[in-house]
Amino acid sequence: MYVPSYALHRLKLFPIDKNPTARWSFHLKLLTFLLFVTVIGVFLKSGNIEWLWFQDQSQPDGQHDGQHDGQHYFQHDGQDDHADKSQRDLDYSEDTAWCLHPQKGSVAPFLSAKTKLSEDAFKWWKKEQGNLSYFEETVNKLFEIFPPIPDLGKPKFNLCSTCAVVGNSLNLKGSNYGPLIDSKDIIMRMNFAPTKGYEEDVGTKTTHHVMYPESAVDLDNSTHLVLLPFKILDLEWLIRAFTTGFHGRSYAPIKSRIQANKDLVIVISPAFMKDVHQILLKEKGSYPSTGFLTVVLALHICDEISVFGYGADRNGQWSHYFETLKDKSFKTGKHPGQQEYKILQKLNFEKLVKLYPGA
Repeated sequence: MYVPSYALHRLKLFPIDKNPTARWSFHLKLLTFLLFVTVIGVFLKSGNIEWLWFQDQSQPDGQHDGQHDGQHYFQHDGQDDHADKSQRDLDYSEDTAWCLHPQKGSVAPFLSAKTKLSEDAFKWWKKEQGNLSYFEETVNKLFEIFPPIPDLGKPKFNLCSTCAVVGNSLNLKGSNYGPLIDSKDIIMRMNFAPTKGYEEDVGTKTTHHVMYPESAVDLDNSTHLVLLPFKILDLEWLIRAFTTGFHGRSYAPIKSRIQANKDLVIVISPAFMKDVHQILLKEKGSYPSTGFLTVVLALHICDEISVFGYGADRNGQWSHYFETLKDKSFKTGKHPGQQEYKILQKLNFEKLVKLYPGA
């Protein structure tokens, strides 16, 4: 237990060993003082938690740039000199906290057979993609094939689930994070992220793989396929990729069929994507990046979150750990990269996530 230096100083100046009454009186006062300090400390800690909770808290048209989607759009110049200031200056509103945390009345991040998408959410999402009734018809077909209530894959007997959100940044190369990543209960990867050949830095396990049709990869039978639907075509692709085969076109090649466990398919709700864009990002940029949506998603299903492979490397270079850097001038696309990275820093500052900087 910490004893204030001035209390020790008083003991030296005013010895009380020869006076039992004085000694008892002093000990009582010292105990009262320490109890007061403890109560104040607990109060302030509790106050910080309450403050965080309540304070002012692909392109959708299907034109993602497959080379630069995901975590990669968190703009970071490699310098953290002003990080603390940016973290403090980034205000949360009540709506922001509502978006970050699963609370009563908040929008569920996943589509289910019971989901009723509001017209407002559909208008934000659809752009020029048909009408709400067609969306509802497509969703009904979707849940004739996939679980009407998604299996989130949370550990059943673990009261505190740990989660690794693994981006694709170049800063993972040489990081040796592999064993740490593999030690988590839930391991979320995204888009084209390979593990073979990179095990030492990125680990070997995957429990959830976040993708959209243009970034789809085959999965093993134990991995959850998490679809980010940026357009109705993405929902149609998911249905056909598991049944008749998809033969439509997009701005990039799309797998006609996909290998994955249909019982472990999860579809993110457009209403959730809308809230992240409008409430959390204040409508900056055209849409949130895959990487940012995945971090917010993790906040809804995990208790302890570690974030790897986000931002630039120490040289300020932007690329994926599994490819050669092609454009050294590249920063962010149409995603609000600076805003996303500031929020990620804020979440790290408030200990809602732990951000690992990489090599």
